[in-house]
Amino acid sequence: MRGKTAHGEATPMQTPTPLEQLLDLAADLLGLDRRTLPARASGSPFMTLGGGLGQAMRLQALAGERLELSLDIPQLLGPVPLSDVLARAVALPRGAAPDAAGSGPRELLPGQLAALTAQQYTGAAAVHRMLSAELTGPLDLGALRAALDALGARHEGLRTAFGPSPRGPVRRVLDAYALPLVVMAKVTAGPGEDLVSAAHARLAVDVERLAGHPERPPLAFALTRLEADRHLLTFVYHEAAVDCWSVSLVWRELLADYGRAVGSRPLDRSGRCGSDAVARRAEGLDRSGALRALAAQRIERLRDFPAVVDLTGSGRRPAVFDFRGDRVLFGLGAGLREAVDATAARAGVPHAVVLLAAWALTAGRRSGHERLLVGTEMPRRPTAELMGAVAPCSATVPVCCELEGGVDYFLRGVACAFGEALGYADLDAVALARELGVDGDRSRPSLTQVAFAACDELLPETLEAGPLTSRFHHGHLGGTTADATLRVLRWGGDPLLSLEFASGVFSRAEAAELAGELRGCVEALTGADPQEPVEDLPAVADGAAMAGRAVASPMSLG
Repeated sequence: MRGKTAHGEATPMQTPTPLEQLLDLAADLLGLDRRTLPARASGSPFMTLGGGLGQAMRLQALAGERLELSLDIPQLLGPVPLSDVLARAVALPRGAAPDAAGSGPRELLPGQLAALTAQQYTGAAAVHRMLSAELTGPLDLGALRAALDALGARHEGLRTAFGPSPRGPVRRVLDAYALPLVVMAKVTAGPGEDLVSAAHARLAVDVERLAGHPERPPLAFALTRLEADRHLLTFVYHEAAVDCWSVSLVWRELLADYGRAVGSRPLDRSGRCGSDAVARRAEGLDRSGALRALAAQRIERLRDFPAVVDLTGSGRRPAVFDFRGDRVLFGLGAGLREAVDATAARAGVPHAVVLLAAWALTAGRRSGHERLLVGTEMPRRPTAELMGAVAPCSATVPVCCELEGGVDYFLRGVACAFGEALGYADLDAVALARELGVDGDRSRPSLTQVAFAACDELLPETLEAGPLTSRFHHGHLGGTTADATLRVLRWGGDPLLSLEFASGVFSRAEAAELAGELRGCVEALTGADPQEPVEDLPAVADGAAMAGRAVASPMSLG
């Protein structure tokens, strides 16, 4: 391209620098003006420009695909100005080969032993999850089978089985494995029950049969016919095999492959870098001593926060936390969603941070703490290589929430605490609890009894698959890893949130009342003056009314 000088002479246009190109990508993702972002990015972190975890991961993926540059996710979501982080981007390594296939025993990856051990004591339902796509339109079963075959061929994480060995559990990657597609009988709904809820309730009973075979990968797909040209395709998976980012990757690739298959286009079956990439990274961190240095820093920070956040005070807690749970679903409505989005834009944070802050405020008021830890589900995928791997890379990381200052100051503080926590996501939570001396109480989860997950950031509400339209629903199989977990299942026009709770700690009515308090805190935060101190925000007034609405809501539809 050529421009013109003041005298009308043609001059070559300058080629944008990598930093300028990255800033353009960031502006598009954040919905900001490309012309003004560079000045703002020179002094503001990504999070305070409105960037969340999902947007950070998409920016990392786009940087790799379009510019062949690698960004570090913990840095991107940390306190450093965005321009400085983007300036540190490095060229992607070339020639990374997928892990060699083979069914021999391999060491477990970080976190897998805990999930496998939990299953021995609590059963398959407590450590499995399910996410469904409601498919509307004519379904081609042959194309679906072809898409599943291509997906299984690409990702060794979907071909990984677990079994015993003389030195303990090990994993085995099968050379070939046809991902199970179980066709269920047509479902019928009872009075007041929708078809998706009915299908999820039936699948919850069948988890062991679907995904509990000891010599096979602990996952399966189940296809349920709801009515003419309407099916529910459900992915049931073990937490030791698939994490929150992996499940979004599975659905994106599966539906894209289905579209190619129905269009008679070729499918890609070439192997991707697999779960051993996770092992290599963990080994590298351990050898370098980086984890020991990080652990020492983190322990000093966590000592200032209470290890126990009790939301009940009822004394009903069981002697041993059994990981069994239930959930209540509730919405916010379009008006409150708009208020959350407006508050987020004003404070320069993502909407998920407003909800996390409201949840911390709810828990702090309940427990009487002005400082508390909220465990937040984070994918540990700092490299482009790991972005494309189906593997258990997630961790529940304690975020240090401090209920202080004016509303906007508080929100930005929570955003910075989230970014700070992501930098410590590779640390083992059990080891941290042991170092802090809080691992001896078996009646409650260590460090984080209150948790949060922004599921909506990783997968959109709908995706297209050839002639099909898919709408996602989060099911629940009866397990939980915290006393109370707030999950943002859906945002946009019709927000849907889930309060997952430990059955031995809360009754359903008590959990619904807690959901009502959370809604009240969201209203208080979004209705306040930006400078109003958070300790002066009005107390919740409609918790009981909200409790009634939450109890009455469907329990399986997500």
